[in-house]
Amino acid sequence: MTQEKQSFSQLRIAAFESRRATEMARLVERSHGTAFVSPSMQEIAVDEDRPLIDFANRLITGQIDVVILLTGVGTRQLIERISRSVNQQRFLDSLSDIKTVARGPKPTSVLKEFGITPTLRVPEPNTWREILATLDNRLPVTNHVVAVQEYGERNVSLIAGLQARGAIVESVPIYRWDLPEDLAPLQENIRRLAAGEIDVALFTAAQQVVHLLRVAEEMGLKSELHARLRNVTIASIGPTTSQALRDHGLSVDFEPSHAKMGHLVHELSLQAVDLVKKKQLLATRMITPSNASLPSDQTPAWDDSPFMRACRRQKTPCTPVWLMRQAGRYMAEYRTVRAQTTFLDLCKNPQLCSEVMCTAVERLGVDAAIIFSDLLPILEPMGLDLEFVAGDGPKIGNPVREASDVNRIVELENIDSLHFVVETVAQTRRDLPESIPLIGFAGAPFTLASYAIEGGSSRSFLHTKTLMYREPDAWHDLMQRLSRSIVLYLNAQIAAGAQAVQLFDSWVGCLGTEDYRHYVMPYIRQIVEGLSPEAPLIHFGTGNPALLPLMAEAGGDIIGVDWRIGLAEAWQTVGHDRAVQGNLDPLVLLADRETIAARATKVLEAAANRPGHIFNLGHGVLQQTPVDNVRYLVDFVHEASSR
Repeated sequence: MTQEKQSFSQLRIAAFESRRATEMARLVERSHGTAFVSPSMQEIAVDEDRPLIDFANRLITGQIDVVILLTGVGTRQLIERISRSVNQQRFLDSLSDIKTVARGPKPTSVLKEFGITPTLRVPEPNTWREILATLDNRLPVTNHVVAVQEYGERNVSLIAGLQARGAIVESVPIYRWDLPEDLAPLQENIRRLAAGEIDVALFTAAQQVVHLLRVAEEMGLKSELHARLRNVTIASIGPTTSQALRDHGLSVDFEPSHAKMGHLVHELSLQAVDLVKKKQLLATRMITPSNASLPSDQTPAWDDSPFMRACRRQKTPCTPVWLMRQAGRYMAEYRTVRAQTTFLDLCKNPQLCSEVMCTAVERLGVDAAIIFSDLLPILEPMGLDLEFVAGDGPKIGNPVREASDVNRIVELENIDSLHFVVETVAQTRRDLPESIPLIGFAGAPFTLASYAIEGGSSRSFLHTKTLMYREPDAWHDLMQRLSRSIVLYLNAQIAAGAQAVQLFDSWVGCLGTEDYRHYVMPYIRQIVEGLSPEAPLIHFGTGNPALLPLMAEAGGDIIGVDWRIGLAEAWQTVGHDRAVQGNLDPLVLLADRETIAARATKVLEAAANRPGHIFNLGHGVLQQTPVDNVRYLVDFVHEASSR
C-alpha cells in the first residue's frame, strides 16, 4: 500500500474531542489530514457530596450488592470525593467485598490503582448491551441492589434492562456534561460543516452529537448542518456513539476495530479517501432525480405508463402485467449468463443484472421491470455469513438463535456496502426503454428475520417462533434493526431511479393474525411511514389469505395477492381504495395454452375492469416454465383486457 493511500491526503477533518483535543489534532495531522478540532463539552462535577457519602455508607453497611462502574474518570472521582468524608481504606475494603462490574479497560485500570480487581470486566464494544449480557451469563441480579456510577446523561436503557431483570437500581451521579466555556471553535466548525467545507467528521462520544446539534440550533444552522452531514463521511469511535448519531438521523460510515482514539484515526486514515469518494458519489445520486436529463417541463414516459397509472388506480388502456422472477432460470439467456459466475457474484454485478432483466423485458413484452437481485444480500453487511449452496439455496453460516445473538446484528447505517444494488438500479434505469417503469425491492423484516434465525429455508419455523415467543425483547430489537435498514435500502433504490418498490414477505404466511398484529405489523408501518412518497409501495405476502386485511392495515399503495384466494374476494377484503396485484397460480404456466387463457380470464373477470389491477402471478415464475407460455400469458392479458 502506498503512503498516499495510508494517509488522509489533506482531507479536511472536523473533530469534537475536548479533554484530548491537542492529541486528536496531532494524530490527524500526523496522518496528513487538515485538522479542525473544536472542544464540544466539559465535565461539571455534581455539586453535592451528600448523595455520594450516603452511597458509601450504604455500601460499607452491606446494603449494596453490585456496583457497575462505567468510566475511568468517574471511578476515580467517585473514590476521591468519597474519601473527603469517609475513610478511604474502609470504603475500598467494602468495595472489594462485593461484586464489581467494570465497563471496559478504563474503570478496570483505575480500580487496580487502588488495589481492586473487578469481579467482571465487560467486553468490547462496552455498550449497555454487553453489560446486560455479561450479567445474564455470569451474575444474575434478581433481587440485588445494583449501584450504577453515572456520567453525563443517565443511561436509561441500562437502568431499564437492570430493572427488567429484577434488580433494585441506585444511580450514583458523579459529573454531568455541559457546553465548553469558549464556544467560538465549535461554532466555527459548525459554519464549516454547514458550508460544505469538511470532508470527514470524527465523533468520540455520544454527547458530542447532542452538543453539536444544540449549538447549531442556537446559531440557526441546524437544518443546514444536518443536511450537509448526510454528505460528510462520519466516523464514530464505537457503538454507543454510533447509536447517538443514528438516533439523530445520521449514518455512520466508519467504526474502528477497537473503541480507542488512536485506532479510530489510524484505521480511518487507511480508508478515508475511498470512503469520501463513495459518499460523495452516492450523495450525488441521491439528490439527482432519475429524470434529470429531461427538460423541466417534460414528464418522463414511464409516469404515464399503464403500470404507474394502475398503481394510482387510474384508467389504463389495458391491464398492465409483470411477473415476479421474470428473469430467471427458465430463460436460456439467463442460464448463459449464470454459467459464467456464482449467483451472489451475479447479484453484485450491475451490468449483468441489467442485462438479464432488460433481456427478459424485451423478450416477454411486460409493462414493468424489477431489478435483478435477491432478498438476502442486505444481511451480509448486517453481520450474517451468506452463501448460496447449489441445490440447497441460501444458507446463513452464523444464524441468530439466542437473544444475545441479536447484539451482533449490525443495523445498516448507510448503503455503501450495498452500492452494487444502487448501481444496478441506476444501470437498469439507463438501459430500459423510458416507457418501462423500474421496480426496486427488499425483503420484509419478518422474512429476513426468519432467514437470519433459521439459517436457510424452513417448513416449521421452529427457531423463528421460539425466539419470537421466548425472547420478545430480542425479537423486537431485531425487527427494529431490520426495519430501519430496509427503509434506508429502499429509499436509496428510489433515489437511484426506481419508480416503485415492492416489499416481499414471502414467509409471513406461517403466522396467525394475532401474531402478525403483534410481532410484524408495527414494523411494516414503520417502513411505510419512512419511505419516500414519490414511489408507490407494493406490499406482498403469501401463504395465508387471513392476513390480507392486516397487511392492508399495515400499509402499502398496492397489496400483492397470491393464488390462495380469489382476486375479487381479496380486493373486497383489502378495500377498493387500494390497488391490487396478482394472482395467477405460477403452476398454471405449465399447462396448455387453453388452460392458461381460461385461468387468466378468471383473474381478469374478478378484477371487473376496476382501475388499479396489476396482473401478476401469485409468486415467482418456476424454473420448469416454458418461456413461450410466459410470453403467451402476457400477450393474452394485454389483448383480453384491452379497453
